[in-house]
Amino acid sequence: MTWQTQRLPGDHPPVTSGKIGVLLINLGTPDGPDPDSVKRYLKQFLSDTRVVEIPPIAWQLILRGIILNTRPQKSAKAYQKIWTDRGSPLADITARQAEAMVGRFGEKVHVDWAMRYGNPSIESRLKAMMADGCDRILIAPMYPQYCAATTATVFDEIARVLGKMRWQPALRFVPPYHDDPNYLEALADDLTRQVRGLTFRPEVMLLSFHGMPQQTLEKGDPYYCHCMKTARLLREELGRRPEFEGVRFETTFQSRFGPAAWLEPSTDTTLIAEGGKGTKRLVVAAPGFAADCVETLEELAIEGREEFCEAGGEDYAVLDCLDTSDAGLAMIDAMLRRELGGWI
Repeated sequence: MTWQTQRLPGDHPPVTSGKIGVLLINLGTPDGPDPDSVKRYLKQFLSDTRVVEIPPIAWQLILRGIILNTRPQKSAKAYQKIWTDRGSPLADITARQAEAMVGRFGEKVHVDWAMRYGNPSIESRLKAMMADGCDRILIAPMYPQYCAATTATVFDEIARVLGKMRWQPALRFVPPYHDDPNYLEALADDLTRQVRGLTFRPEVMLLSFHGMPQQTLEKGDPYYCHCMKTARLLREELGRRPEFEGVRFETTFQSRFGPAAWLEPSTDTTLIAEGGKGTKRLVVAAPGFAADCVETLEELAIEGREEFCEAGGEDYAVLDCLDTSDAGLAMIDAMLRRELGGWI
C-alpha cells in the first residue's frame, strides 16, 4: 500500500494559512466583582511562581489556607467600586485598544487581545488565531517596563500553549518600551493635555509605578531600573513644558502586598507625608500602566485621595493612563507597525 492510497489529496483536511496575528496582552482581571470570581482570579495569579517567588510547597499552604479565604472579600469590594456596565475597566480598555488597531495593517492581519490571568485566556486567543490561518504572530505584552512577574509570564504561557501544538507559528515579541521615544512622547502629550484641564495648578506630581518586592531588584530583574529611567526621561520632557513649571516630581511604588520588603518609596506613605508637610495640590500619573485598572481607579483615585486629604492636602487628581487616547493609540500603532516590519 502506497502513501497515496492511504492519504489521497482529497482526504486532506482543509488548511488555512498566510495570515498574521497581533495579540495585545495585559495582566488580567476577574470575570466579575464578586468574591467567588475574585478568588478564582487570585488563585491563578498568585499560584504563578514568577509572581510569588516562595517555594510552592510553603506558599500554597499560605495561599489556600489564609489568603484565598480572606483577600477575595476585600478585593471584591475594590472591584465593585470601579466596575462598569461594560465590565472590568482593564478588559474593556484593552479590548478597545485592540479594536482600534483592526484594519490598520492590512486585511491579512488579525488583531486580538487576551489576559495573562483570567479571560479571555492567551490559550483561547492563540488557538483562534491559528484556526483563522495566522502562521505568523506578534505578541504584544502591554508592559512598558520589563519584569519577570509580568512580561516573562507571558513568554511562559505562550511556550506552555504552543508546547502542545504540532504546527508552530513564527513568533515575534514586542520588547519593553520604557524608553521608547513614541511612548515617552505619548505620555508627555497626554499628561500635558490632562493637566491643562485641571481646575488647579499642581505643586507636586507623583509618578507611581506598580511595586515589586525588593528581592526583584536584588535578583537582577531590570524592572526598577526601567521604571526609574522612564521617570527620569518623562520628568525631563515635562519639565520643558509651561504647564509643569515649578512642579516637583516624585517617583513612587504602589500596591504593596505581604510582609516582605518592597521597592521604596511607597505611594501611600508618600501621599500621607506630602499632605502632612503642607503640600496642598497634588496630581498622580501612573506611566507603568497601559490601561486604567483597579490599581489606578480604586487604589490611587479613591484610597489615594482619602490618604492625601486626611493628611492635610486639598486638591488631588489622578490622571488617566494612555488608554484609548489619541496619543496612546498612535503609540500602539507605531510600536506594532515597527515590530511587524518585513511581515506587512
